[in-house]
Amino acid sequence: MAINLDNDDFILGVIGAGAMGRGIVQVAAAGGLRVKLFDVNQAQSQDAVEFVGKMLGRAAEKGQMTEADASAASGRIEVVEATQGFADCQIVIEAATENPDIKNKIYEDLEGIMAEDAIIATNTSSLSITTLASPLKKPERFVGMHFFNPVPLMRLVEVIDGVRTAAEVGDTLMELGRRMTREPVRCQDAPGFLVNQVGRGYNIEAAHINSEQVADIPDLDRILSEGAGFRMGPFTLLDLTGLDVTHPATELIYRQFYEEPRFRPNVMLRARMEAGMLGRKTGHGFYDYSSGKQEFPAEAGYPAYDGLPIWISKAEDEGHKALTEIVTKIGGNLETGESPSSDALILVTPIGDDVTTTAVDQGLDPARTLGVDTLVGLATRRTLMTNPATKAEFRDAAHGLLTGDGVKASVIRDCPGFVCQRIISTICNIGCQIAQLGTAGPEDIDKAVVLGLNYPNGPLTFGDQLGPKNVLRVLEACHRLYGDPRYRPSPWLRRRAELGLSLFDKEI
Repeated sequence: MAINLDNDDFILGVIGAGAMGRGIVQVAAAGGLRVKLFDVNQAQSQDAVEFVGKMLGRAAEKGQMTEADASAASGRIEVVEATQGFADCQIVIEAATENPDIKNKIYEDLEGIMAEDAIIATNTSSLSITTLASPLKKPERFVGMHFFNPVPLMRLVEVIDGVRTAAEVGDTLMELGRRMTREPVRCQDAPGFLVNQVGRGYNIEAAHINSEQVADIPDLDRILSEGAGFRMGPFTLLDLTGLDVTHPATELIYRQFYEEPRFRPNVMLRARMEAGMLGRKTGHGFYDYSSGKQEFPAEAGYPAYDGLPIWISKAEDEGHKALTEIVTKIGGNLETGESPSSDALILVTPIGDDVTTTAVDQGLDPARTLGVDTLVGLATRRTLMTNPATKAEFRDAAHGLLTGDGVKASVIRDCPGFVCQRIISTICNIGCQIAQLGTAGPEDIDKAVVLGLNYPNGPLTFGDQLGPKNVLRVLEACHRLYGDPRYRPSPWLRRRAELGLSLFDKEI
């Protein structure tokens, strides 16, 4: 199945002229490939060609390509009226609706039309490559090539090998992806492939935290965008993609993994989906969009710091140093004794543990004790955590103190791992398990997540930045408090944390 993409006779076929199909056609033509397009709706095919022509023209206006190149790219696109038009195509990418019956009928037609050494690819985002290939006479020539919407803007493409996909077929698709000016990553067939698996760790875990009444939705979005550097908070993102898209995909991945707890959906998301609160498309989701823009509520107000004595626990050496430096610069009335005075505000810096556990273990007065996340967001948006016994005056004093240098802070209720520690550790753990199962290599996992989800880091880089031992502590604390296997650490993470290795280190 050696296919020469540089051959002048090479032609790529694309089935489906919807948003994904036309995007694939555009990047293929812009990459110098001849493309044939088919859709059962001939009018939609013509609309797609006109749309792609406009997009190429717009790229030329912006200086992203020359007018001559844009014109040449448009000239490389041909509409065919039936699948028989793909007889001379060496590769066909199917981008039809996510219906296995429809897709299998397409593949049956293609097998009767294309040469025996031609490749059939699918752009599915949720269906098993192995399952789709199973009815084919030659499943070894079938492969996944999952683009992301909008294709011209999203550089990532996942190349997915089914169980029977020939290695050279995946190799060819990797080269095709590069010819189409994309950034391809290679992975084995698995529910959610790479990106959709890792993405569950962000929005599902945020939903679980909200369901526990730890923090409200706007504060969770603020903490994760401003504190951890995510481009969007999880609920703003859910409103953008639409719960009718995201939640069914979550349920599908959960079922396909035989109810793996790491991907367990949240009942709050299903309830809101069934209520029709889908997000921007319906004018109301987690936020109100009736005015045409997101209505983001104002933050709660707290009194200024009034000079109350401050005592910082030394149980976590790095946390103690970091918080002491900030409080000193702010001008807080800092106590340095081995134990707090009877009226001091007590600040602890737990990694993984909640404030209740920390206060009890250290013998501190819980009424005066709050936690501060010193691992994530200390310089951008601070997270302060109460416990069920914390008195309001100490909560207010802590907030007033730790916003005294102009950095904003959010106050949340007791929770193992705060918000950022817990969600980043969950994302990291899913990435580590993908590596452990051999679905993809560490570098491709991180590359896919950064390009496909626009996260500030990939899951393994996140883990190395927090420290694998700290990530392990967070997950173990969550597992211990909840007794939920959702938080059980991946062996990939545990072994590297215990050996002091990077999460990118591979076993020989």
